[in-house]
Amino acid sequence: MTTVAADQEDTHHHPKPRRRLPIGSLEILCVLLVVAVVFQDSLASLLGSELIRTAATRFVAVCVQAIPFLVLGVLISGAIAAFIPASALRKVLPRRQALAVPVAGVAGVALPGCECASVPVSRRLMQQGVAPSVALAFLLAAPAVNPIVLVATAVAFPGNPEMVAGRFFGSLATAIVMGWLWARFGKLEWMAERALRRIPDRDGRSRWLTFVETARHDLVDSGGFLVIGGLTAAILGVVVPASWLDSLSEQIVLSVIVMALLAVILAICSEADAFVAASLSMLPLLPRLVFLVVGPAVDVKLVALQAGTFGKSFAFRFAPATFLVAIACALAAGYLVGV
Repeated sequence: MTTVAADQEDTHHHPKPRRRLPIGSLEILCVLLVVAVVFQDSLASLLGSELIRTAATRFVAVCVQAIPFLVLGVLISGAIAAFIPASALRKVLPRRQALAVPVAGVAGVALPGCECASVPVSRRLMQQGVAPSVALAFLLAAPAVNPIVLVATAVAFPGNPEMVAGRFFGSLATAIVMGWLWARFGKLEWMAERALRRIPDRDGRSRWLTFVETARHDLVDSGGFLVIGGLTAAILGVVVPASWLDSLSEQIVLSVIVMALLAVILAICSEADAFVAASLSMLPLLPRLVFLVVGPAVDVKLVALQAGTFGKSFAFRFAPATFLVAIACALAAGYLVGV
């Protein structure tokens, strides 16, 4: 009796915590729809603004450009998890990171996608036991040195084949240098635990089930941060005055800095950025080459994807370093090929 009474008293003083209702994307969508209905008149007048319409167009353009390649990336990610055992990946790459990093950079030629596609693939490589420095070299190389991007650059600059060579060597050098820097100075504690959690070889489940589950998880995980990055790019993109470009043609140093920053802000897909750079004919070729090398390596969309995939601590260290290395490699490649 004493024990029962004590248990009742303990239960009385320590009630069980109430379960909180989960809040997911469906609940958030419902709340947004209710807000849209209640404040529809105010929203209609706000959306009538020319600035808002331009930002909305940019947002849709960024997402429409990126989503097909993001889907391609998660499909490849799912295929790696389902059909390629970790032991096979480790056998292909050299054991020494100093050699494996450039091999991974050159392997980026085989993936015709943009930066959105390379993020989930590089995470899957890490989870399969590939060294982070090697996976990060692949992440930076794949969007910039694949055949689709190089052909698009050649079409956009028909009279300047040196732009294709400069973009290839500048982007490949950026990937290799950042891979080596991470191998030397990078720390695993900067990365989120989920990005490094090892995935064992197939555990008896259906290969196709593993493929579907992995692809679905990566798509949902990366898609939300793509929307955040696209929204940031849209907001920042409309505040850059077009008149600035007219005053940069005679100031090579300033034009390099501005074009590098524009590459980060505009977040244009690597398959389309060459045509944007080609349209800025009032600028010299070297700043436009910097634009083409920096863009696929670091932009607001990619930083958001990296923060969601590898963690904020990683992204806020990796992105600034990549920005500086990409500018230096673009300038060096431009000098070597005579841009």
